[in-house]
Amino acid sequence: MSIKERIKELAEYHNITISAFEKSINASNGYVNSISKSIGLDKITKILEVYSNLDLEWLITGNGSMFKDNPNSLTTESVHSSRKTADAVYDLQRVPLFNLEATLGLVPLMSNGNDDAIIDYLTIPNLPSCDGAIYATGDSMYPLLKSGDIIAFKRVDTTNLFFGEMYILSIFLDESNTYKTVKFVQKSELGDDYIKLVSQNQHHSSRDIRLNQIAAIGLVRASIRIHG
Repeated sequence: MSIKERIKELAEYHNITISAFEKSINASNGYVNSISKSIGLDKITKILEVYSNLDLEWLITGNGSMFKDNPNSLTTESVHSSRKTADAVYDLQRVPLFNLEATLGLVPLMSNGNDDAIIDYLTIPNLPSCDGAIYATGDSMYPLLKSGDIIAFKRVDTTNLFFGEMYILSIFLDESNTYKTVKFVQKSELGDDYIKLVSQNQHHSSRDIRLNQIAAIGLVRASIRIHG
């Protein structure tokens, strides 16, 4: 099997098209089919950055298995960030995993009888402070995030946003209903009262929303994926 065929097998495993794979590594259309016997170090680096559990030896030589660990293992990784925040990194912390369908905001008020919103606790080493974690849904941030991934977050307010970072947002649909979404937050051209929500998946359009539409917002700190 050639390296081109192994890359196609990798894309098939992740259930994405070759075109989507090329976009995920910032390669031009037709790049994969143009590969002959080898690929450049820059592209190998990008592939390993995006598909972090991929085994380099398998990619280059075909020896071993596709993944470094058992495909059914759980992997935790910090979300790519320029670390604009200056809060401390903790050796170990216990992070509550929430069922957000039972809450209006990103962190329920534990003193008000919302303990049943906690599904479990995660022990995550070497991360900045996290307030909680939730399960991701949808495909707007694919392949960076996929449905079923766990997202760890730190709650912030709308006066302390870092443009270009990934956030989970609870957005008002009306006075009593909200929906949750994970997006990159960027500066809006509509003015300081707005922000632009941008997806990783090119099939999802960007959207500008008013700051007063945000019920709660949290900075994404890490993603956890179960392979299998």
